[in-house]
Amino acid sequence: MAKEIISEAEANMKKTLEIVKKEYASMRAGRATPALLDKVNVNYYGTPTPVSQMANITAPEARLLVIQPWDKSSLPEIEKAILKSDLGINPTSDGTVIRLAIPQLTQERRQELVKVIRKKAEEGRVAVRNVRRDANDALKAKEKKGDLSEDDLRRTQDEVQKMTDKYIKEIDQITGHKEQEITQV
Repeated sequence: MAKEIISEAEANMKKTLEIVKKEYASMRAGRATPALLDKVNVNYYGTPTPVSQMANITAPEARLLVIQPWDKSSLPEIEKAILKSDLGINPTSDGTVIRLAIPQLTQERRQELVKVIRKKAEEGRVAVRNVRRDANDALKAKEKKGDLSEDDLRRTQDEVQKMTDKYIKEIDQITGHKEQEITQV
């Protein structure tokens, strides 16, 4: 019974860590990666569709992304979606492909990105703590019912706390790496 609660809590903490990693992957660090466009959705025949499902995205150079749509008629919609996104990049099109020249990050933009990274990290830590709280509440409810002894409750709560500390430490590590990546000139 307590094992189920712990394994569910760990699964939720892993999901939170993956979400934080995905958020960081879509933040630009002055380097062109197709992951930058993960959050860009295009209005494709009335349906919001990710760019990666509509086009081939390549990074032929360190500061250049090339988007080659499979349906050429979607080219203007992809351009609009990129302009609306918070990437801060102007697309250039030649009628068959869209090129995104990734500009060098300014010091101001780097500082803004570091703030955003720290905010995302804090959201991740809060989510992990919420999972811990939910697990502890479920364990306390089991103890109240009589399904769990007081010693087992304390032992499992310690286990949940260690797991929480582990995932928060991982979030802090990837946050440190991302901050370093962005602040490097």
